[in-house]
Amino acid sequence: MTILDRYIIRQFLATFFFSIVALCIIFLIVNVMETLDKFIDQNISIDTIASYYLHFLPEIIKLLTPIAMLMAALFSIGKLSNLNEITAMKSGGMSLYRLMFPLFIVSLCITGGHLYFNGWIVPESNAKKLAIERNQLKKHEVSSTLFNVYLRDTDTKNVIMNNYDGIQKIGSGVIIEEYTSELHPRIKNRIDAEQLQWDTIAKQWVALKAHERKLSEDSSFSIRFLSHDSMPIKLATRHDDIVRMQQTPDELNFDEQRAYISVLERGGKDTRRQMIEYHGQYAFPFANIIVILFAIPFSAIRKKSGLALEIATAMVVSFLYLAFTKIGQNIGYSMDMDPMLVGWFPNMLFFTIAILNIFRMRT
Repeated sequence: MTILDRYIIRQFLATFFFSIVALCIIFLIVNVMETLDKFIDQNISIDTIASYYLHFLPEIIKLLTPIAMLMAALFSIGKLSNLNEITAMKSGGMSLYRLMFPLFIVSLCITGGHLYFNGWIVPESNAKKLAIERNQLKKHEVSSTLFNVYLRDTDTKNVIMNNYDGIQKIGSGVIIEEYTSELHPRIKNRIDAEQLQWDTIAKQWVALKAHERKLSEDSSFSIRFLSHDSMPIKLATRHDDIVRMQQTPDELNFDEQRAYISVLERGGKDTRRQMIEYHGQYAFPFANIIVILFAIPFSAIRKKSGLALEIATAMVVSFLYLAFTKIGQNIGYSMDMDPMLVGWFPNMLFFTIAILNIFRMRT
């Protein structure tokens, strides 16, 4: 890495951190003004309000990082252009492609960190933020008990519970039915149990006071009745899978979202919407790279309009990208397209436009 590379990166990072701090402060001030009356009505303490916004901050950073990247690229490279430093670099034999290289590497690093931040840190903070909303602001109240639980554990096994206590890890009024096959279902085993308890040590289910009926698979159709004070039950669904049904997608990290979608798929539900949103969340951090590719060709050209046009450009590109992402997802819900393609399509489209724009610029 040359001295010039370090100089460019230093200019970019300084502008990036200033932009993200400034944008977060603006966002927080607007949000506080909108929700202050709710805090006052609920007589919320200052400590609780501070904790609420501390846990809200990661979500804000997640949304504003691509905008801050775009602004940092426009301002830092625009400053070099206005001071004729880019002209001096070209005179020394440095092309704009070479100028882009250090910022492209930085954007890759920020994208990797942003991906981890969005996928695992933000959901944990959102869970704490939503807990404050539920307990203090009385919003999104969620009981620890699920009622009328119907699960398709496998293609040939169904589980029904009157209720399931997520804290005690116990289900009541349990029926487990197992069938011969998916294409030609005929019941071969049924278990009625007073309770179904999750054994945290053995990592399996245990049915308490269970009555089992086993149907023969031959033409006699005989039935055997068995009673058990307790019996182990093999299910593909775990306690954590049931608890996730009470959580919002914002509270689930990427691993938990994929596990939750798998549970829904086993239950025969249409998971197209969830898969599109899942891939869309994975694709979102890569906007940091795309905005860099957009910003550098535009800001490297010296303009008389100054910062006003650069700020307007940053807002327009950011709005178009976010709007197209949401519109594309909504259209994709009703189209017969691969969910991964729908989730990544805005990135692919804007990346293509950015590359074409780079090839058009004078190096």
